[in-house]
Amino acid sequence: MNSKATKKIITRAVAIAEAASWYSALFLLVLMFLSSMKESSVAGETVRGNQFMGRPCDEIYVVGEGETLHTISDKCGDPYIVEQNPHIHDPDDVFPGLVIKITPSKPRKLLR
Repeated sequence: MNSKATKKIITRAVAIAEAASWYSALFLLVLMFLSSMKESSVAGETVRGNQFMGRPCDEIYVVGEGETLHTISDKCGDPYIVEQNPHIHDPDDVFPGLVIKITPSKPRKLLR
C-alpha cells in the first residue's frame, strides 16, 4: 500500500474513533441524568430523589454538637437508646461524634 492511502485510512479510523467517543460520553451523561430522576416507592407512596424529610435519623446516628439523648430520642422516635447502646455508660455523658444505634419504635411518614 502506498503512504497516501495509509494516511487516508488512519485519518478515517481516527475520525470514527473520535465520533464514537463523543457519542459514548453523551450516552453516559443522558443515563446519569435519567437515573437521578428515578422514582422509587416507599410504603406505597411515591418519592422522588432524597425527599425523606420525615426521616431525620438513620440506623447509625452520629451525635452532633449540643444534642442530648433526650433530643435525639424525640427527633428519631427511639425511647430506648440507652438499652440499645451498651457502650453508653452514663446517659448524661454524650458528646459530639459519639456513634449510636437508632431503632425507631414507630414508623416514620414521608412529608410531601
